[in-house]
Amino acid sequence: MKKWVALPIVLTGALVLSACSNNTAQSNMQGHDMSKMESMSSKSPEGSEKPQQMSASNDPKFEVLTGNTFTLTAKESMLMLDDNTMKNAWTYNGTVPGPQLRVKQGDTIKVVLNNELPEPVTIHWHGLPVPNNMDGIPGITQNAVKPKESFTYQFKVDVPGTYWYHSHQDGVNQVDKGLYGSIVVEPNESVPVDKDFTLVLDEWMQDDSMAEMHGGGSSDKNAGNSSNTSMDMSNMNHGNSNNSTMDMSNMDHGTMDMSGMSDAEMMPLMYTIFSANGKTGSAIQPLKVKEGEKVRIRLINAGYLSHQMHLPGHDFKIVTTDGQPINNPPIINGQLLNIAPGERYDIEFVANNPGNWLLDEHSSNPGAKSLAVPIIYEGSENETPKSDSGDMPLIDMTKYGEAAKGNFSLDDKYDIEYTMDLNTSMSNGNMAFTINGKTFPDTPPLNVKEGDLVKVKIVNNSPEDIHPMHLHGHFFQVLSKNGTPVSGSPLVKDTLNLLPGEEYVVAFKADNPGNWMFHCHDLGHASQGMMSEVKYEGFKPDFTIDPTVNNKPE
Repeated sequence: MKKWVALPIVLTGALVLSACSNNTAQSNMQGHDMSKMESMSSKSPEGSEKPQQMSASNDPKFEVLTGNTFTLTAKESMLMLDDNTMKNAWTYNGTVPGPQLRVKQGDTIKVVLNNELPEPVTIHWHGLPVPNNMDGIPGITQNAVKPKESFTYQFKVDVPGTYWYHSHQDGVNQVDKGLYGSIVVEPNESVPVDKDFTLVLDEWMQDDSMAEMHGGGSSDKNAGNSSNTSMDMSNMNHGNSNNSTMDMSNMDHGTMDMSGMSDAEMMPLMYTIFSANGKTGSAIQPLKVKEGEKVRIRLINAGYLSHQMHLPGHDFKIVTTDGQPINNPPIINGQLLNIAPGERYDIEFVANNPGNWLLDEHSSNPGAKSLAVPIIYEGSENETPKSDSGDMPLIDMTKYGEAAKGNFSLDDKYDIEYTMDLNTSMSNGNMAFTINGKTFPDTPPLNVKEGDLVKVKIVNNSPEDIHPMHLHGHFFQVLSKNGTPVSGSPLVKDTLNLLPGEEYVVAFKADNPGNWMFHCHDLGHASQGMMSEVKYEGFKPDFTIDPTVNNKPE
C-alpha cells in the first residue's frame, strides 16, 4: 500500500525542501501574463511537449510517499525558482526534488523507474548500502534505462538515516537539471520529535549559457573546454568552493574574462542562485513551529558548492552525519555547519525562542544571501526576520561529540592499505582531475576480498580544488585528519570533504560484494576523471553491457 501525502504535512511535521542547479533556459517572467509565458516556452530539441508552466506561488506540493512500493517517473517539468526565474527541469514525478520516500528499517522496498526523458537515466541510492546490482551505475551495475523503458529496483533497507537518490547517468548534467530526491529510513526505535523537516540544498546559474564551462549543457563530457562562447575560457575547469570574495555587481557574464581562474573563484560566479525547495530568496517556504516543540532538520546537499549554514537564536545539536549517529552530541551556538556536496547532516533543537528566524548561508559566495529559510513561530508571522552576522567558526566534526570505541582504529591490523592521491592536471589541453595520476577508467582500482579490513589514506594534492569523496555500498570510519586522530565521536560517513592540502585516513570492512564507485561528488570533477572503483575478487556483474545505451557512469 502506498500513501500520497501533500506537503507541508504533519508526519511529525515533515516537509521536503529542495533546490536544483539547472543548465537549461530561464526567463524573466515579471510583467508577463500566462498566455505570454506559454508563448515563451519552446519544445525540447526532440520535439517533446512543452512542460506545464506555473508561478512560484502555485507550484504543486511536494509529496512524501510511505509504504514499500513506489513509482518514480523521470520527466521534464517547468520550475519557478521565484516569480521572475523559470527553469526547465528534469524531474522524478514532476517536482524538484522528487518525492521523499519514507520507509521503515528492515523493509524490502520496490521502486519502479519509468523513463519519459529523451536520454537514458538511472537511480543511485546515495549512502544506502544496497546490493551491487541495485546501485544504479550505468555500465558498472546495470545498463541505463532507455527512453520509454522501465527498471525495477528492489532491496532491503537495513540502516536507518537520511539519504538521497539521484541519476548516475551523465550526472554532471542530469543531477544538475533536477533528477534527485530524498529517502528517509525510519529506525525501529527512535526518540520522537514534534516537527521533522528535510532541506535539500542546491544552486542554479543566472546565465545558463555558462553550463558548458563546467561540462554541463552537453552530452560531450569535454564540453567544458569548448571554444563556442564569448568568454575567455582558457585554463578553466569545474570545481566547487565555499569561499569567494569576488564582487559580481559590475560583471557582465557575456564578456567576463575567466582565464586563469581557479575553481574556487569561477564556480561561485557561475552558480549565483542558491535555493531550497526549488525556491530562492523570499520564495523559500518557511518552516512553521510552535514554542516548546522539538524540531529536527535534515540537511542534504545536492549541488556543486559547499554551504555554510547557521541557525540563529537557538542552541542545537548535530545528531547524525550521512545518516549515522553522533555519540552524545554537545550543544552548538554561534558556529557554522559546512555541508559539502553529497553530505547529509541532521540537526535538532528545541523551539524555545519565539520569533521569526532565518536559517541561512554564511559563506562569502555571491549567491549566499539568496539561501535563507524562515523558521516562524506560531503568532510571529508578521515579525521582522532575525539572523546573526559577523564571522563565525566552522564546526570541526573530527572533534565533535563524545569519544567512544568505534569499529576501527589506527592501530588495527588491516588486510589492505591504499593511498588515494587526488590532484588536478592538464591532459591534452583539457583540465583533468586525477586519482593516483590517472583518470577514469584508467584509475587503479582498490582490489579487495570479501571480509577484508581496508584502510585508505586520502590526500588532496590539488592546489585549489575541493574534493568531496563518496564511497558507494559501504560506510567508512574516519580515523584521522592531517595526522591527528579523531578525538570526538566515532565518525562514520559515506562522503568526506577534503580541502586543498588535507589528508584523512579512513577504514571500512569489505562486506558488500560488487564493483563499487569511489569518486568525487563534485560531479564535474568525476566527469573529468576523478573516479575509481572498489572491486571484489571473483565478483561478476549480472548484466551484459548494451552498446546502444551509451552508458555514462559519471
